Amino acid sequence: MQSRAAMLVPALCASATLVALPRSSAAQAAPSEQPGQSPPGIIPGVKMGGSPNIRLLGHIPLGGYFRVMDDELEQDPNRPYAYVSQARDRPGFTIVDLHDLNNIHVLYNWRIENPELHKGFGGMDGKYFKSHGRYYYVQSLQFDPGTPDADLGAVVADVTGLPDTTKVRIVARIRDASAPGGFHNLFAYRHSDGRNLLVTTVNAPHANIYDLDKVLAGGDPASWKIGEIPVPENGNTGRFGRFGYHDFYIGYDPATHQDKFYGAGRGGYYIYDISTPAQPKLLTSITGVAGVEFGHTFTPTPDGKYAVTETEYQYAPLRIFDLQPGLQGKVQAITRPIGAWTADWHDLSHNHEVRWPFVFVSAYEDGLQVFSMYDPTNPTTVGWYYTCQCAHEHGFGGLPQWEGTSVEQGAFGIDIRNRDGLIMISDSNTGVWFFKMDGFNGWNGHDWGMPNISSVQDWDHGPEGAQTTTSHVAAMP
Repeated sequence: MQSRAAMLVPALCASATLVALPRSSAAQAAPSEQPGQSPPGIIPGVKMGGSPNIRLLGHIPLGGYFRVMDDELEQDPNRPYAYVSQARDRPGFTIVDLHDLNNIHVLYNWRIENPELHKGFGGMDGKYFKSHGRYYYVQSLQFDPGTPDADLGAVVADVTGLPDTTKVRIVARIRDASAPGGFHNLFAYRHSDGRNLLVTTVNAPHANIYDLDKVLAGGDPASWKIGEIPVPENGNTGRFGRFGYHDFYIGYDPATHQDKFYGAGRGGYYIYDISTPAQPKLLTSITGVAGVEFGHTFTPTPDGKYAVTETEYQYAPLRIFDLQPGLQGKVQAITRPIGAWTADWHDLSHNHEVRWPFVFVSAYEDGLQVFSMYDPTNPTTVGWYYTCQCAHEHGFGGLPQWEGTSVEQGAFGIDIRNRDGLIMISDSNTGVWFFKMDGFNGWNGHDWGMPNISSVQDWDHGPEGAQTTTSHVAAMP
């Protein structure tokens, strides 16, 4: 959400047995250019339905119209829970019960105290983590400077006792008074040294790194933050003010034995070695790219050779880059993509999750989209389902009074449950949706000749290929 964030905080090679392909992988044109072509009983000018290989399992509205932000799925088989960040007059999060996929329902809601006094986005992004046998959920928050809790970036909830909601309790609040405006995005990561880290955006030209076990232990909040990851200075410094990163991914590289940070933000995209969190080292960048002044989302493939990137403006495709020339020191910066994909060139895709060879996209007006990047130079659409149920360019988050011609409405967040292939979409207009894709019954990188590395963390054992130690893990009370 680059535009709003800046205002607030300045050929498919898979076998047919794997995925049943739809009859056509061509993206649908904008509804406004197809008058009278909607099927009988379907709203004229509105994209509806999906490809035959995408099955809808459940849908919950959750307030609609920019009250629904990002989402998160727990991965453990004995914990079938999902989390939805909620905004505007519902600042906080909602927990969804997935024990019975034929009866998906809301289990619990948490809202900031005195929500009517809080101005700003509210709940934006959330991640769960596990520590010392207990489960926690971190909810990022954004409130306007000059209003209550403007310095509050996130709350940490102990959710170990679910499904007993009386045992859910907020155990910590992470604040940053030096940069009011909260945390737009965050990423929870099990570091190769054994520490549980939380990396957050902030209204400053860097990302913050927190030791989550120190946060849980309490004590002096000043000790919770253990490092910063800078945004290199560039020609866009003045234009974007103090704001630095928008979003990021962190993953272990077993080939180089490095914990790598992939940050999208001012000027483009940056890769840092954060094996020593207090001393991040810039490895390479994707900068000077035509049409890219600000990076939104940056996700590598499991082997770290390629990356899918998003730049949030209308008509922009998802760009695919070969990272190897930069990581091998052959070029000073990577400047040209090797491939690009879009669901509909009239629109804009938002977030995405990579489960090689598939990329699952929350594509605003185009809902859930799935494409294969088996050949990164020729990405191919393999499935879709329209969740927005909206007219083209109707308004930001479905609210015409905000941005009357914006395509930033509809499918906002996406997550994948690796053990069974469950797909979750949070749609800012219509709520939360759950799907399965025929033939995609789970994901493990080894099945594809890749490291088993994705945004999903192994909280019990640490990153695959890492020699995990416990010397840095803080004692719990």
